[in-house]
Amino acid sequence: MTNPTGTDQLEGAHLVEVSLRGTRFTDCDLTGVVMRSVELADVDVDAPWLFETETRVLVNGVDVVPLVRAELERRFPGRDLMTADDPDGLRAAWAAVEAAWAGAQERAAAMPAGTVDVSVDGEWSFAQTQRHLVLATDLWARGAVLGVERPLHPLGLADASAGDAGLDTSVFTTAAPTYEEVLEARADRVATVRDLVATVTADDLARPATNPWNPQRPETALSCLHTVLHEEWEHLRFAVRDLDAIEAGAS
Repeated sequence: MTNPTGTDQLEGAHLVEVSLRGTRFTDCDLTGVVMRSVELADVDVDAPWLFETETRVLVNGVDVVPLVRAELERRFPGRDLMTADDPDGLRAAWAAVEAAWAGAQERAAAMPAGTVDVSVDGEWSFAQTQRHLVLATDLWARGAVLGVERPLHPLGLADASAGDAGLDTSVFTTAAPTYEEVLEARADRVATVRDLVATVTADDLARPATNPWNPQRPETALSCLHTVLHEEWEHLRFAVRDLDAIEAGAS
């Protein structure tokens, strides 16, 4: 079986009577894909940016995007505040995500020892996910909004593309931290955002900010905080999904 990657593009291809059973798509652009008379059973689609643009995903003529949004907001109370655009709304949004993560941490703590370091299907473990959120807070809140000159915590965790994007990964530790150290770093960064939104004003939110991945892209303090909230809720979704899988595998 071939595994097309990178320059092996299939844009515009017309696949007829081809079996894709068991195929896995990772970091692929499926925009505009049309499927007709297909067998679609036991399919798992994860699209974190599904709601960022006015887009449709039609299944048998039904746009499922509003249905997915409503179900996620039911499962994760407070997720609907992710795009709050005023100081009071942001304070409520952060309080909601803090509470949601606290619940997830309590759940993980009550599971068998070592659960927080389990990787499900090659994804980040529960501990690694929280290290990544330390990095997200450092880049988008401490760096972009607060202007901290050296914002990165050594326990932050970036994906493999970070070096290509210009991030100095040499600041990160190469040693495996304890979970207690991860929780300490995470709590510090959570408090950073809590303190930030506690006193932020409408004028503060309108201030220009620098995108840490693309300095040419215009940002405001508000858009940067929206990115932090998006990272928090999406990675919570991943973490809860994987805790479910770990529990199911143990039962």
